[in-house]
Amino acid sequence: MRTMAQVRQALSSLSGFPEWLPAGHIVEQHFVDILRRTFELHGFSGIQTRAVEPLSELTKKGETSKEVYLLSRLQADPADAESETDPRKQLGLHFDLTVPFARYVVDNAGLLTFPFKRYQIQKVWRGERPQDGRFREFTQADIDVVGNGELPFHFEVDLPLVMAQALNNLPIPPVRVLVNNRKVVQGVCESLGVTDVEAALRGLDKIDKIGAEGVAAELAQSGIDGDQASVLLQMAQIRTSDSAEIRDRLAGLGVGGELLEEGLRELTELLDTANKRMPGAVVADLKIARGLDYYTGSVYESEIEGHEDLGSICSGGRYDSLAKDGKRTYPGVGLSIG
Repeated sequence: MRTMAQVRQALSSLSGFPEWLPAGHIVEQHFVDILRRTFELHGFSGIQTRAVEPLSELTKKGETSKEVYLLSRLQADPADAESETDPRKQLGLHFDLTVPFARYVVDNAGLLTFPFKRYQIQKVWRGERPQDGRFREFTQADIDVVGNGELPFHFEVDLPLVMAQALNNLPIPPVRVLVNNRKVVQGVCESLGVTDVEAALRGLDKIDKIGAEGVAAELAQSGIDGDQASVLLQMAQIRTSDSAEIRDRLAGLGVGGELLEEGLRELTELLDTANKRMPGAVVADLKIARGLDYYTGSVYESEIEGHEDLGSICSGGRYDSLAKDGKRTYPGVGLSIG
């Protein structure tokens, strides 16, 4: 039988909006302190951005409008009725920290020193159905490096290693960072004659959730035939820390091309360099596609050893055009812990 205190708590709780008791908050703060200390030791500066952004800014990321909590005033001014439908005037709570950070970089470009290395630990809100491990309100911890006009490739190696160190400083089992390169997946699609590359990326990104058969069915709905899907799914089975094995297995699939070769060169360089600097921390996994539109190069996910069923606890990638002001582009690479 539940106590009256438990009944009152159940009645007052909001699904997806957790409140921790002091003991739980101490654990959360301990994790945050370790992450912050590790990021600062690697030269990252902490920032905070506002909690709200124009809807037009939030939806730059792709199909995300269903996740956004829009703001409205209880006693709104009738003269502001236009703002109810104009995405430039509608305001929403940010659902991640990358899109607000891109806006922040553009707004403050004249005051920042590039490459700009930032970490950000802040609340975010997502209007999706709560489930095990997924809340509507939660704390996110990000690291990013952004350049002015260009960003050297070595940051695509540095960032996952910094994050691997931060995660492995936590009192949890060992964490591996899994890497791929969007150019590899796009290059394989081009070689196969797949025209709807974004559909292929979105499909492959769901392989852990719906399985190979589910992905094949979804790809078929996008006009990707069985033979093409078969090769994509064989590619998605490649997981190794051996660069030569990646090349051999892709060659065995009969695919090639300039974009694929560029992606392979970047992926194998990342893998080889990372394994020299932090052996075992980074593994190539070619099923990682990251279905978000703005990633352009290296993409990352992660897993806790012995708890792979939890899914990725940290993810991110390279983005080249998310932050731009018409004159300049600020390419970046980053990872995020939810």
